[in-house]
Amino acid sequence: MEEEVAVMRGVDHQQSGMFSYISAEQRVPKDHPLRAIRVMVDAALKESSWRFDAVYATSGRPSIAPEKLLRALLLQVLYTVRSERLLMEQLDYNFLFRWFVGLNIDDPVWDVTVFTKNRERLLVGEGSSERRPKFMKAPGAKRAAKFYQVDTRPSLIVAPQLTSAIPLIP
Repeated sequence: MEEEVAVMRGVDHQQSGMFSYISAEQRVPKDHPLRAIRVMVDAALKESSWRFDAVYATSGRPSIAPEKLLRALLLQVLYTVRSERLLMEQLDYNFLFRWFVGLNIDDPVWDVTVFTKNRERLLVGEGSSERRPKFMKAPGAKRAAKFYQVDTRPSLIVAPQLTSAIPLIP
């Protein structure tokens, strides 16, 4: 009798691992607003790539790619993630966040202290004002910001770690 009850209600199989033929790119809906934002951000970061090259050493321990770091910080602002620790947690299991930042499904997420040190070095370090990309100058940026209900006036954009970090409008 006990077996029949288990069969009727279904079996609770625990998943131990995951393998998928579908990429994170395919999982993000084609009309998701982050797609438009990512195109604008990638263009701004590509334009700033030479500035990043000039700042980073050619030898030593590799750091977090500045493009990935800035995309992660932008997600923190857009989704009002209240701490970098929670941001790393979201990056660990959120396909949308992983896709936006540029992490593969199997890529390890950075330790929060490493992320914080890299952020400080990039955004607060010497010459950081010349490296700040101007995301909100891209075509369509205002429309995307309205979808997320982000006020684009610089005086009103406040985030705990980003108060002086990335001016969205010069």
